[in-house]
Amino acid sequence: MADQPNPQTAAAPQTEDEAPGQTLRQRRRKWLTLLAAVVVGIALIFTLYHFLIGVRHVSTDNAYVGADTAQITPLVAGPVQAVHVANTQAVHKGDILVTIDPSDAKIALERAEADLAQAERQFRQTSATGGALQAQIGARNSDIDRAQAEMTAAQASYDKARVDLARRQSLAKSGAVSGDELTSATNAFASAQAQLAVARSGIAQARANRVAAAENYNANQALVRGSIQDNPDVAAARTRLDAAKLDLARTIIRAPFDGVIAQRNVQIGQRIAAGVPIMTVVPVDRMYVDANYKEGQLTKVKIGQKARMTADLYGGSVVYHGTVVGLAGGTGSAFAIIPAQNATGNWIKVVQRLPVRIMLDPAELKEHPLRVGLSVDATIDVGN
Repeated sequence: MADQPNPQTAAAPQTEDEAPGQTLRQRRRKWLTLLAAVVVGIALIFTLYHFLIGVRHVSTDNAYVGADTAQITPLVAGPVQAVHVANTQAVHKGDILVTIDPSDAKIALERAEADLAQAERQFRQTSATGGALQAQIGARNSDIDRAQAEMTAAQASYDKARVDLARRQSLAKSGAVSGDELTSATNAFASAQAQLAVARSGIAQARANRVAAAENYNANQALVRGSIQDNPDVAAARTRLDAAKLDLARTIIRAPFDGVIAQRNVQIGQRIAAGVPIMTVVPVDRMYVDANYKEGQLTKVKIGQKARMTADLYGGSVVYHGTVVGLAGGTGSAFAIIPAQNATGNWIKVVQRLPVRIMLDPAELKEHPLRVGLSVDATIDVGN
């Protein structure tokens, strides 16, 4: 009996080996159940997010900051006298950027002032001449009266000479008048006749002189009609003076708005031509985002919808808010220099993107400035 094993004693170690195995299986089952619950929970959360929030928003990371920059171009040519700014420098509206040597502009201004003074003097001189021309008209009237008086006297002399000649011709037949006396009467008649013709010509000449004097007066009055301010020559000279003043003012180039200087390519002493770009001013407080959305994301995108954006510059800690202000008139490939040849036989469909412009909040830009070309993640709320 002492050598036979006890059944209860032999079974005891086997129960102790099975207990850890059951505990391990129970733990594995517990963790698998927990993992399944987590997966189901995550799937449920994503499902709820998609149907409650995701369908209300469209997002893209193909978005970049842009701005309506000002390209600074001189409006007058000349050598550069001074450059007051450098790249990356912040400027305010009205700050002097570049000064062009004003010597030529000052000379042109002085010449325009002299031309205006000359035109005004000419107008006054022409106005004063009008009085003299009017007096000449009166003098020509007096000439006409004198010529008419002379013709009256010549007419009387002619009539007397004609009567005397006729009387002597009638007496000459009877021999009562000598030949010399008849000859004298004939000569006197011819002289009176010539004087009458001269008197008549004098009247015609006096009348013609009066007409010429009247025409000169009318021409003078046409030149000085109205005030000196309305005179065409004076107005033209004044316009040239205003243009000279404007050219002189344009020798000082100022900033059109607050911003940052970029692409400065002008140096002191360089002679610049009108219309050639010399620098760019980027407005840091008036920026927008061009978000390039896929065509399938644009179904519900409308102007006026709100958007949220984060810039890679600051990360997700800074959120910008904006408003959709417009959709581009075409895709980028449509306006490319070398457009896609979609009519060829080896056509492959490519999902197109359309730029959507989102205007940023100036207050947020002031607090967290951005620069042109920075990358942005944009999300538009299409639910409203």
